[in-house]
Amino acid sequence: MTDRNSDPADPRGAIKDPDEWVTGEEPPTAAQESYLATLAREADAEVPEGLTKAEASKRIDELQEETGRGR
Repeated sequence: MTDRNSDPADPRGAIKDPDEWVTGEEPPTAAQESYLATLAREADAEVPEGLTKAEASKRIDELQEETGRGR
């Protein structure tokens, strides 16, 4: 079975949309919160309170784009 979202060049395997995560409505992980704080500081941006795990992931992607970090 092949995941349509998988990229053969990506060693991490299939990447699911955060909106499809079973645990997406849970609070962000400690790692997400820490990385968000770092990225927000670098981007001179605010991180809203009360984000879900999925929302935190999306915000990380946005801030990585702004700061040039990550992908």
